[in-house]
Amino acid sequence: MEPPISLDGEDIRNEKLKVLRSIRKLEPKDVILGQYKTSGGAKVDACLNGLTPTYFAAALYIDNARWDGVPFLIKTGLGLIKHQMEIRIQFRNVPGNVYHECIGHNMDRAVNELILRDVPDEAILVRVNNKVPGLGLQLDSSELNLLYKDKYNMEVPDSYEHLLLDVIDGDSHLFMRSDELAAAWNILTPILNEIDKDNMSVELYEMGGRGPVGAYYLWAKHGVRWVED
Repeated sequence: MEPPISLDGEDIRNEKLKVLRSIRKLEPKDVILGQYKTSGGAKVDACLNGLTPTYFAAALYIDNARWDGVPFLIKTGLGLIKHQMEIRIQFRNVPGNVYHECIGHNMDRAVNELILRDVPDEAILVRVNNKVPGLGLQLDSSELNLLYKDKYNMEVPDSYEHLLLDVIDGDSHLFMRSDELAAAWNILTPILNEIDKDNMSVELYEMGGRGPVGAYYLWAKHGVRWVED
């Protein structure tokens, strides 16, 4: 969102609403649905019907001046290898990168990232490509790590503790307004309608794995490679 004119809850929600209303209509071709299974291929939960997804991935675009052409890739799911919540910002390579021959075509090494992690441990991580010390010209990927629990000798409150305290204090800046909620549903409702019409397929993925393979093809289609830890 754009910077609000103040830290007042209404000003923050106004800017959040503008972003939600600027999100381009989500197309089924930019969505991957998945459902977990056992290693033998059977469904884990017998109550799941053929179209009940346990995984969702999508590529979103925000049609405004700041984010024009920048893909926002989101994924969430059950039964994955990790319980993790984070935002990853990948920086594009500059044109005419003279170090390209040193990096090669390994996108894991070529991508610089800023990672804002909320779960399991709050942290700010920066992954950068750097030259290895010495007389050669070898590049490596390094991580700068600010782990809150190590940096600050205090118990870090979880998200719900923050929200409950805000309720007591009458601070509403983290809460959604009704028009925000409606704008968010407008993004997903067309996809939900397609699911109800049996127009979208659900890809099976192994319980305890990394999710449907189709999600990685979706990232590649939009010029992004998901770098696994």
